[in-house]
Amino acid sequence: MNAVEIEQAVSALAEQSFDRSAFPYAFLAAFGNKDTTLKRLRSGASNKSDLGGVLQTNNIHIATCEPGAVTNTLHALKASPATGRAKAKFILATDGNSLEAEDLVSGDTVACAYRDFADHFGFFLALAGISTVKEIRESSFDIRATSRLNRLYVELLKDNPDWGSAARRPDMNHFMARLIFCFFAEDTDIFGGRGKFTETVARMSAGDSTNTHEVIATLFRVMNTKRENRAADGLPRWANTDNFPYVNGQLFSGGDEVPRFSKIARSYLLHVGSLDWTKINPDIFGSMIQAVAEDEERGELGMHYTSVPNILKVLNPLLLDELRAKLEEAGDNARMLLNLRKRIAKIRVFDPACGSGNFLVIAYKEMRAIEAEVNQRRGEPDRASEIPLTNFRGIELRDFSAEIARLALVIAEYQCDVLYRGQKLALAEFLPLRNENWITCGNALRLDWLSVCPPTGTGVKVQADDLFETPLDQAEIDFENEGGETYICGNPPYLGSRDQKEEQKADLRLLFDKRLSNWKSLDYVAGWFVKAADYSTKTRSIAAFVSTNSICQGLQVPVLWPEIFAAGCQIEFAYTSFRWANLASHNAGVTVAIIGITSDPRSTRRLFSLDDNGQTIERQCAHINAYLAVGESVIVEKASRPADSRGDMTFGNMPLDGGHLLLSREQLDGLQLTPAQERRFVRRIYGSAEFIRGLVRYCLWIKDEDLAEALGIPPIAQRIEDVRRMRRNGGATAKDLADRPHQFQRTITGKQSTLIVPRVSSETREYLPCGYEPGGSIASDAVCAMYDAPLWNMALIASRLHIVWVGAVCGKMKTDFRYSNTLGWNTFPIPTLTDKNKADLTRCAEDILLAREAHFPATVADLYNPDSMTADLRVAHDRNDEVLERIYIGRRFKNDTERLEKLFELYTKMMAGQGTARKKKKPEAVA
Repeated sequence: MNAVEIEQAVSALAEQSFDRSAFPYAFLAAFGNKDTTLKRLRSGASNKSDLGGVLQTNNIHIATCEPGAVTNTLHALKASPATGRAKAKFILATDGNSLEAEDLVSGDTVACAYRDFADHFGFFLALAGISTVKEIRESSFDIRATSRLNRLYVELLKDNPDWGSAARRPDMNHFMARLIFCFFAEDTDIFGGRGKFTETVARMSAGDSTNTHEVIATLFRVMNTKRENRAADGLPRWANTDNFPYVNGQLFSGGDEVPRFSKIARSYLLHVGSLDWTKINPDIFGSMIQAVAEDEERGELGMHYTSVPNILKVLNPLLLDELRAKLEEAGDNARMLLNLRKRIAKIRVFDPACGSGNFLVIAYKEMRAIEAEVNQRRGEPDRASEIPLTNFRGIELRDFSAEIARLALVIAEYQCDVLYRGQKLALAEFLPLRNENWITCGNALRLDWLSVCPPTGTGVKVQADDLFETPLDQAEIDFENEGGETYICGNPPYLGSRDQKEEQKADLRLLFDKRLSNWKSLDYVAGWFVKAADYSTKTRSIAAFVSTNSICQGLQVPVLWPEIFAAGCQIEFAYTSFRWANLASHNAGVTVAIIGITSDPRSTRRLFSLDDNGQTIERQCAHINAYLAVGESVIVEKASRPADSRGDMTFGNMPLDGGHLLLSREQLDGLQLTPAQERRFVRRIYGSAEFIRGLVRYCLWIKDEDLAEALGIPPIAQRIEDVRRMRRNGGATAKDLADRPHQFQRTITGKQSTLIVPRVSSETREYLPCGYEPGGSIASDAVCAMYDAPLWNMALIASRLHIVWVGAVCGKMKTDFRYSNTLGWNTFPIPTLTDKNKADLTRCAEDILLAREAHFPATVADLYNPDSMTADLRVAHDRNDEVLERIYIGRRFKNDTERLEKLFELYTKMMAGQGTARKKKKPEAVA
């Protein structure tokens, strides 16, 4: 369940009659517990309560009680030995009149009337496995409002299906934006009294809802008509009051048609209006409400929240840190403070994938806070803000999100005015709204960004006819910021090449087809980086985007980053990989990086990363490369052979057989071979799944000199003929092998052993799975293989250093490591190893293998599960890392950032001194 679904369930429970015996189970069900779980609790099988309540291990201890006994019951729950034994995180007591609860981890408490406990549902989100940050927990209102508006939206579409059509959807979305404004305005004194809009609709519309749409339409007309014109326009007296001012700003223009309301829809409308809209947080609310209007996203309603701390990871190093530093430097110097205020007033923040505007809203609010401090220090606390909303520009593909972005900024401006100048001055200047529409609805990869956010000091003011009819040439709006700075930011859609729809591929084709030959492997987000680099060639700017970390890994790096560097851009700052989570329960989030690029970099770059304890650390450096490591710009290219004495690594053997040469144990038994025939014609084969999970699979492995005998066995002969037929009907490579149907494409094995490295393995493992199989074993093309390789090679591959290198230069398949011999192994920078180094590493590899053997028959998957890795195996790996890292720098590395920095330093030296790589003899085919 996501947060909105939980809120709906909790609200429904709060509205029901209190049932003392049923409440604990209904409460747990509201937070996503399954029927089977609740059944076990009811039966007592898993209920550990010693107070006659319900105790769910590792979760919550709930007790209902007689009226007036809630506080004493909560104390009893806290003192209960069972609560401690079960490691409960929450305790809750209620008598149906009041409810009290405590978070035993943080010590936070809730005490409220029973009917109001749904207002505090965010307090309990951890019960559903949702790891909440402070902003989410304190934004229960935003989630409740989103939930209510979604119910209203869906109900209205039931009775007005035409409003859900592509042609009418903009009208529906515009109607919802008007409602949001009215709910906010009636609770913040913008209208003439708290709740006036909702109260008027309730009073003037019939209980059977037959005229609800007419009442709302009348109020919309009032807010689109100046007071002096209302009488002449024939507006009714009940609507033509001081309660509803002239709003303008095109919010209520363009027609006043309203969808018809059923009784249920009217009830939902009044329920939404009864919420306290003074609590709205536009930087959170907007990012959730955008999903209300998107069919494909409504199933994930409430999962679009982007935490303020994550947004500030982009905005702080982009511009806010410098502005705050200038404020600190200015102190009380009036002239310096004035110059800073003038500078801030000319800064443009541009989000070319703005969604509902949360990056723009946070940037605006933070800059207003700095400006307010400037005014305070200059003795001008009541001074009107000089920061225009039109300097916060965006591009958004969806019209409703674009409108919500503009509305969120309008609300943020009003809230800032109230905060810094007081309610009276804020109200005096809020209405009428301005007519400029500074959020462009369009495709950011197809629009010219210079027309949306042109060089400073150009253009003249015009008015947009309608919020949805945004002039694409935004040079028509004067920014009044000659000499100002432009900062580009946002969280564009990621979409790997396999996940892109044809329209998205067409966007990239239009952008890249004439400049890059191999662009099809790029993530969709790469388009925003190239557009930002192009933009920087025309006007001074710096851009920072949240991105999949894959654009800084593997094969995408040599495609994308030379193009960005060629435009004159460098990486100004970056956050290396971290989780960007959402509000869904048990969500894994997505691994992202934040990358800031500019053509005019500061002398000192900033690289943020997580240390081995999960704490953020900052490195200041002269350069950051495309792999987000400290160091000069370098692109790691494939190498066909290693440049030193390490072993050769190749792909395993590709069957190219249609499955006819591969055998399960049952299929092997079905051949009815003698033991001698099985030894001659069958081998054990290892791919990734076989090596990691211990699966058993075999293959036919027939020498040319044994072919005649093998063909004398009918089941084998049939399989060989099936391979021949498959290859003759296949592609060019398959056809070339059709006359050799008894063998794989390649037939390489080790005499003594084969060192296997799976080509794909889970990112959750701390080390790459690798290991030895006996001589004669077959390595499939799902693994890389080294034949008869010395043990010290395994020590290198099994190290933390190597998995860090592979993660950077090989990239990933989805979120799993994708290994490559030419990128991962042949390029891996290794210092010159002495005989003693090799001997030490050999012992380390032996210790790792012995630690694994001690836990036979545990599989590699079992042994390297991060939650259950055995102590002896962990010690063996830690010892291997220590020995290897001391070879590199004489001590252990502090974190992965430092590891990568050293590896790229060595790689740069290796490439500079390598010259022409010496050719090495290919491995011979060995039976």
